[in-house]
Amino acid sequence: MTGVNPEEPLNLDQMERDLADVELALGRLENGTYWIDELTGAPIDTAHLAANPTARRNQ
Repeated sequence: MTGVNPEEPLNLDQMERDLADVELALGRLENGTYWIDELTGAPIDTAHLAANPTARRNQ
């Protein structure tokens, strides 16, 4: 999420999607599949996960 502008309304739908992504990533971390691409089974590049911690694919 970028900076918050007090002049704009909050996008609660996006906030819910972001929270769901974080919860999914935490679940994947807990079950040991965080570093694995969901579709291909290939490892997700560490730099990609560092830039996008909720990534589920290696793209």
